Amino acid sequence: MGEIKKLGYYVNGTFKESKTEKYTDAYDPSTGEVIAKVPCCTPDEVEEAIQAAKAAFPGWSGTPVKKRVQILYKVRELLYAHMEELTMSVARENGKAWAEAEGDVLKAIEGTEQAISAPSLMMGESLMDASKGYDTVSYRQPLGVFAGIIPFNFPAMIPMGWMTPICIACGNTIVLKAATFTPQTCMRIAELYKEAGLPDGVINIVTCSRHEAEIFLSHPDIKGITFVGSTSVGKHIYATAASNGKRVQALCEAKNHALVLEDAPIERTAAGIINASFGCAGERCMALPVVVVQESIADQLVKAIVEKAKGLKVGPAYDKASGMGPVINGKHKESVIGWINKGIEEGAELVLDGRDLVVEGYENGFYVGPTILDHVKPGMTVGDREIFGPVLCIKRVKDFEEGLAVMNANPFANGSVIFTQNGHYAREFVSRTDGGMVGVNVGIPVPIGMFPFNGHKQSFFGDLHTLGKDGYRFYTERKVVTTRWFDEEEKKVKTVSTWDGTI
Repeated sequence: MGEIKKLGYYVNGTFKESKTEKYTDAYDPSTGEVIAKVPCCTPDEVEEAIQAAKAAFPGWSGTPVKKRVQILYKVRELLYAHMEELTMSVARENGKAWAEAEGDVLKAIEGTEQAISAPSLMMGESLMDASKGYDTVSYRQPLGVFAGIIPFNFPAMIPMGWMTPICIACGNTIVLKAATFTPQTCMRIAELYKEAGLPDGVINIVTCSRHEAEIFLSHPDIKGITFVGSTSVGKHIYATAASNGKRVQALCEAKNHALVLEDAPIERTAAGIINASFGCAGERCMALPVVVVQESIADQLVKAIVEKAKGLKVGPAYDKASGMGPVINGKHKESVIGWINKGIEEGAELVLDGRDLVVEGYENGFYVGPTILDHVKPGMTVGDREIFGPVLCIKRVKDFEEGLAVMNANPFANGSVIFTQNGHYAREFVSRTDGGMVGVNVGIPVPIGMFPFNGHKQSFFGDLHTLGKDGYRFYTERKVVTTRWFDEEEKKVKTVSTWDGTI
């Protein structure tokens, strides 16, 4: 067993030891060993982080945006320079296979690169002679302190790719509530921001329970909240924070579906489904946990998927030969296995069982093998609810229309996919699917950072999504200024009419 770290919280550029008596174990999912003790920060410590961010805001927001992004250029280079270290950090605390952990860090870099565009994307608009002699200009300005509430599944990308870069590039400051199970990568990247020259207090990090996180929802100094997590918590955060006058992005659960039509190439489609369904052990909101397949090719497709899934090597995250790692911890492993049992009880056919998988040499790791449930019918909860594990459900339908109806009946609409070579059906699908991120022969339709992460229905609550132009709108407010200047003759006029905005 390696060293068990006792973590602190990060305020004003310094790690401090919490005064709490409550600590949570964080594990290496590959081995089942405890690697860190994570504090449940006290309300006073959460308040301390907020006040540090508030104090840093005037100086940071007053720094020209061109100078702010110069720091992000340096952060980008430091992320690349520390790629191996950060990849190991993600793999060790989260359990992603090595290539997936590296991808997590690369997505943090992608978000940083997108934030470097702030000087252009923060630009407002102007119109000379909006009315005779009146010129109008709109500006985008930072608001103040934002809070970011982070899940466990992407320790680098979500806090340091989605939340922090655009927020601070726009001139705001931020308090991150890091995920209790996976806080170390986020904290290490914060150190790299400091090394790049970021002023103290612009980024602050706490770990705490939902009870202490409630402070963010009503605190007068918090201007907005970005949340990633469950729909039940997301609804609560959206309703509570919005009622307190705050902006909210709440990115929530998903049950993404793929529709496979009979003209889709079987082997190529099966390969895409394997990557989408079992990558990151299914612990991502853009996983593909349901395949809706046309009955005429269902047996062929299921056979191909099962064969490829059996060939997927499950092993420790830091073994570069592993194709899939463990789930996050023992409790979550029990939850995933419970869902598999539930599916069997509901009448689904278990065609590949990953419940009893043991990895030699890592017997205490939290492993669940690829699992496939066929003949999942409408009304089976296993096909409708998010499992967040390596479990794939197969739903069989007669044709395109039935398949689309099955997909759109789901309350979640993060992503949706169609596999087909038919341009007409592909076009119809893009137009009519409820999914906010759509793939045509693309199993994981996550857009690159210049576009928003665009969930719909109960997968998202708010008006402006994360990343893309939406990200800049969320982290800024518009100010509209109308100006008039007088020549010498106009200065002599004793009474003037007040402009009412009409032309």
